[in-house]
Amino acid sequence: MNVYRYEENPLVSPGDVTAHRDDFEVIGAFNAGITEYNGEVIMLLRVAERPISNDPAIVKAPVLDPETGELTVMELNKEDPAFDFSDPRTISRAGNPDSFVYLTSLSYLRIARSIDGRHFTIDDQPFIFPSNELESFGIEDPRITKIEDTYYIYYSAVSPVGVGESLVSTKDWEHIEHMGMIFAPENKDVLIFPEKINGKYFALHRPVPKSTGAPEIWIAESDNLRYWGNHKYLIGLREGMWDNGRIGGGAVPIKTEAGWLELYHGASSDNRYCMGAVLLDLNNPAKVLARSEKPILEPEAEYEVNGFFGNVVFSCGALVEGDVVKMYYGAADDSMACAELSLKEILNSLTCEKGVKIPGLIN
Repeated sequence: MNVYRYEENPLVSPGDVTAHRDDFEVIGAFNAGITEYNGEVIMLLRVAERPISNDPAIVKAPVLDPETGELTVMELNKEDPAFDFSDPRTISRAGNPDSFVYLTSLSYLRIARSIDGRHFTIDDQPFIFPSNELESFGIEDPRITKIEDTYYIYYSAVSPVGVGESLVSTKDWEHIEHMGMIFAPENKDVLIFPEKINGKYFALHRPVPKSTGAPEIWIAESDNLRYWGNHKYLIGLREGMWDNGRIGGGAVPIKTEAGWLELYHGASSDNRYCMGAVLLDLNNPAKVLARSEKPILEPEAEYEVNGFFGNVVFSCGALVEGDVVKMYYGAADDSMACAELSLKEILNSLTCEKGVKIPGLIN
């Protein structure tokens, strides 16, 4: 697979973003939704900020008070045996690191704009900030689907009751309409297809089972984008492969002659995040046609290997121009980068499901 990483990478780093208040610092500007509007590339950044702590023994945790709209900053001592501080992103109960009590940062969404897709100017103020009890720990990892003249923005909403997916819409990138939570906890990595298929809207999503099952990709349908049903299991983890830990959607599905191409992320059991692809039937996206045996992009560059959480490439958006796929991705959980790949090469790299043949496009 030929991959061209932009020389300007990382395109946006934490140092390029000014914190929204003086007692906070920006630690991440990453996992951005991507679209185009009025001749510009819009990069809707997830900006992660944490309260500045001048005491190395104290870890601070920001929490939104939904009644006042103000942030409360909790202070915890690293020596407190009741908590686990081993993951820099979370504070968990001791003995239960998979269930966090607080996040060490708060994320919100801010717009970056570019004419050439390489050099970005970042807005001074947040575009979407946590605003209700289901977003009290922050909002993360936006995706953007344009349908007709409306841009639908959906993101992970994080709170003490779990992580779900919320939806807002805009027509002008100034005014937004909140449409509520569309997938309840525990769920994330949602991707809405850019057009109706046989009269229905479709979305990929990633529930996180706690009793049986694993973090894998499902598909659902809707009549109105708000209420989703007819959930079906789509693709799962593969033992001994690059995506044996967890998987989830990446870029909004791309319509091709061969089918709907979904660029998805997969993590190994040791938390190395790569990007792969799966091809879905044009008329029935619940049908899998082909899938990557090997990653199409994996963490190799210094800014992908080293960062806030290293060995991560994580795409939330792509732009397609002819055969060129411009895949924008979060690098090491702190910055944004872009790589160009050939659409034809991606398709030809896939392995067809048993009994499926796609002549002329896929081996």
